[in-house]
Amino acid sequence: MTDQKREDTTILLEFSMSPMTEGQSVSKYVSRSLEIIDQSGLEYRLNPMGTVVEGPWDEVMGVVKACWERMKEDCDRVSTVVKIDYRKGKMGRLTSKIKSVEKKLGRRLQT
Repeated sequence: MTDQKREDTTILLEFSMSPMTEGQSVSKYVSRSLEIIDQSGLEYRLNPMGTVVEGPWDEVMGVVKACWERMKEDCDRVSTVVKIDYRKGKMGRLTSKIKSVEKKLGRRLQT
């Protein structure tokens, strides 16, 4: 994929995926998803409520699908929440959005 094409399709996608039938502690299942995300080579940030992934639309959506496919192998019900942010011509927003806010505040924030 050319740099221009990659830039035109780059998105930030935040998602949370949890089994609904596996009890209160689901870190076992979340960690399997993080293994898939980490192996994808895409930029990402784990947070307490989900994961943000940055990259081309098809690649990011492929990661979400792979996580879902893995989770449904042994979970009878899976809840998934997805939020997508697209801004034409922008890459590196996983960190630049935070830096922009920090610059306006004049200090670093907890991230």
